[in-house]
Amino acid sequence: MSKKYAVIGHPIGHTMSPFIHKRLFELYGIDAEYGVLDINPVNLERDYNEILKSLDGYNITIPHKQAIIPFLDGIDSKAKMYGSVNTVSNNDGFSKGYTTDPDGFLKALEYAKIPIDGRVVILGCGGVARTMAYEVLLKGVPFEFAIRAEDKEMAEKLISEINQTLDNPKVSYITIPELSGDINTLINATPIGMSPNTDSQPISDIQLKKCANVFDAIYNPLETKLIKNAKKNGSNAEGGMSMLVWQAVVSHYHWDKSTYDAGDIEKLCIDAAKELMSR
Repeated sequence: MSKKYAVIGHPIGHTMSPFIHKRLFELYGIDAEYGVLDINPVNLERDYNEILKSLDGYNITIPHKQAIIPFLDGIDSKAKMYGSVNTVSNNDGFSKGYTTDPDGFLKALEYAKIPIDGRVVILGCGGVARTMAYEVLLKGVPFEFAIRAEDKEMAEKLISEINQTLDNPKVSYITIPELSGDINTLINATPIGMSPNTDSQPISDIQLKKCANVFDAIYNPLETKLIKNAKKNGSNAEGGMSMLVWQAVVSHYHWDKSTYDAGDIEKLCIDAAKELMSR
């Protein structure tokens, strides 16, 4: 009997999730369907009981990542730390929530051979930056947020939260115009450069030339202006498509303990990139 999975969100239009997850099911030899469910927040509880509980598992995007938690039977320790769930498994009537964002981020960096050491700078201080910040600090590596001047209050609030959660974290912030000097790893966690605003770049060309490694969480376009210019400089640079694919890989591990060959995942990243371009 075919297993049933889906991604839920609202609004949810063009998403790469079905393409990526269907390929992963095929690679592991699992007969499964994967759909897209647009669930209005006001109907989340009803649809959880009437639809979601009948699925074998599902992925979650905005705005349900926090709202889903009270309905679940349990969540794992990392999802609890982040207060966010993007993957749910339903096994024997027990629903458990996970967050695959952190592992997807770490595996994408590993795949691209981008180190988390030396001077690390994260651009932005929103939700994506928060996940990345915790993962960098959990590895014992200090870093700086580089932010817009108008985001100082948000950065200070996030740093205060981090200081209360982790033991002696070494984290600070500066504004983007103040950013200077050599940077080993630069991580863009802002939407600057995302389609349709592809002519934008979060830092200057002069600042970018000082960066040895660059990771951009944006996957549309496949290569942002930041990534293109970093490569022109000879930097090791990677866009966000690999992070999207690796997040999906981790979801499948939680669903059925499936594991994949790195070569298969590399090819899936390439095929997902082609699929995105064709759209």
